[in-house]
Amino acid sequence: MELLIARNPDPDSRLPYLLRLPLADGLVFSAAGTWPRTTALYCHPLSDADWPEAAEIVERVPLRSCVRRGAAIDLIADRSRENRSQLVFTTARGRDAVFWQSPRTRRQARPKVRTPTARAGGVTELEIVVDSHEKYPYRFATQQVRTVRRALPAGDYGLIIDGRLAAAVERKSLSDLVTSLTTGRLRYALADLAALPRAAVVVEDRYSQLFALDRVRPALVADGLAELQVRWPGVPIVFCETRSLAEEWTYRYLAATHLWAAAEQAALTRIGPLGGDLDHAPAAPEPTTAQVRAWARAHGITVPDRGRLRPDVWDAWRAAH
Repeated sequence: MELLIARNPDPDSRLPYLLRLPLADGLVFSAAGTWPRTTALYCHPLSDADWPEAAEIVERVPLRSCVRRGAAIDLIADRSRENRSQLVFTTARGRDAVFWQSPRTRRQARPKVRTPTARAGGVTELEIVVDSHEKYPYRFATQQVRTVRRALPAGDYGLIIDGRLAAAVERKSLSDLVTSLTTGRLRYALADLAALPRAAVVVEDRYSQLFALDRVRPALVADGLAELQVRWPGVPIVFCETRSLAEEWTYRYLAATHLWAAAEQAALTRIGPLGGDLDHAPAAPEPTTAQVRAWARAHGITVPDRGRLRPDVWDAWRAAH
């Protein structure tokens, strides 16, 4: 089993090479290069009849594996270096396209960066409220963060200051972003976020991936996002490429809000009680009875297994928080 690479006999073609993959009767593509070493290579599907009878073979690459997996073909060459690559079937500018990429070119398109461990703004410890409906929440494991679970009126991650919800961040995967936009849920979510002093939406993908969508028109999604940003300019929609970068951005955004709130309170003290953004913030969400019961037991307070909690238990929780 081998990958055949030949010169393209068509003088008018901008793709100088032909590829023949050992799948079915042989899949044939014209390609921009012989291997995706520095950038992903554009390929154009051809019919088996387009493979010349007297092909000028440039290279024969022995293969250990050539398997189609969904919208991609995985190639594993039988050599120690430059042995893995993938042909991905996608769309570009509304047309079908195939790109030949390697792990190296994939990392360049979606970089694996090392996020800093320095505290954001010097905040020693930040308490972030995680919405109780969030199934797979950020853990902020590399940062000085303490998380608590509670139902939030808006967003997935919130910051409580002086008993008020000062900021919230709504997390979206690309598919969730598109679904909530096309169904109208995103419009209501931004309206709720806009009622807070500070709020944002973070997307775990690149903006360019909007234009690779195949089940909805990319222009429809791009126009919808632009319209939402014009309507609610105080709630930015930020694309952060990967989940880890979105988590890092969320942490630093909420830490910056913590510092902003402290500066605003100091300014109000000096200037006078004219009121600030925090004065219009909604009250912090109350915990559930189960959360208070668990907290009480952890602090040696006797509580029943079921039913309502005594008022003194709630008073003790509020005093501690």
